[in-house]
Amino acid sequence: MLETATVKRIGLFLRDIRVEHTLFALPFAYVGAVMAAKGLPSWAALAWITLAVIGARTAAMAANRYFDRDLDARNPRTAERALASGRLPPQIMLWAIAGGLLVLLISAWELNPLCVELLPLAAFGLLVYPLCKRFTWLVHFVLGAVDALAPLGAYIGVSGRITVPALLLFVAVTVWVAGFDIAYALMDLDVDRAQGVRSLPARFGERSGYVLPLALHAVMILSLAAAGYLVHAGSQYYAGVALAFGLVVYEERLFGMAKNVFELNDRIFFTNMAFSVTFLVTTIAGFTLG
Repeated sequence: MLETATVKRIGLFLRDIRVEHTLFALPFAYVGAVMAAKGLPSWAALAWITLAVIGARTAAMAANRYFDRDLDARNPRTAERALASGRLPPQIMLWAIAGGLLVLLISAWELNPLCVELLPLAAFGLLVYPLCKRFTWLVHFVLGAVDALAPLGAYIGVSGRITVPALLLFVAVTVWVAGFDIAYALMDLDVDRAQGVRSLPARFGERSGYVLPLALHAVMILSLAAAGYLVHAGSQYYAGVALAFGLVVYEERLFGMAKNVFELNDRIFFTNMAFSVTFLVTTIAGFTLG
């Protein structure tokens, strides 16, 4: 009986932190590693980068659920989350934050000294992001920057330095994540306004949730193209950039076709996850076949 309860809690925890969303950050972390190595990095580097992303994302999502548990409980869409509904105790998220940061620290230590030096900044972003929605509608860009630490950190982990291409990749992922997070906020527009939660749609109106993601994803295309040019990526890499353009065109159609914001976000989620994985494939090809 005790083992069954433990397994159930683990399942609730993994669902609450949306472990499947790691597929957003991890492929672009590998993109950063491949770009830094201008080919395939060592298996050891890839292993530590993987653990770093898992640790960072676990800490970030656990912090999000811990700090937002009261907000989530008052939102019909999120009220059934395990922590918000009381099915998990808050202490579990605190332990997850500590464990995730420990994994991140060990991984950074194994990669190189610069990763360790930059770790406090990364940890600060991971823990502060959930609080930003209480103070600023720029919260989407804070989330984007936190997720963009994955490719930036991977690039530094392989190369041991910060370069312009690395920063362009950071910008690309920041605006990419911010774009679909703005669309995501459309689902909670009325609740956010009622609770005083800051978001761009709550501040500037529903239309901003449709226009800004397209504009930001256009910036992503330019940033990815510029990064590839500076590192002399092969033609296959630019097939991924072309795919990003196709993503924006498809999203523009989605905004007009989707029956409601919930269907819209389901499609955006699946499409962007598929894009991140495919872009990793074209990046690998661009540095190993080009």
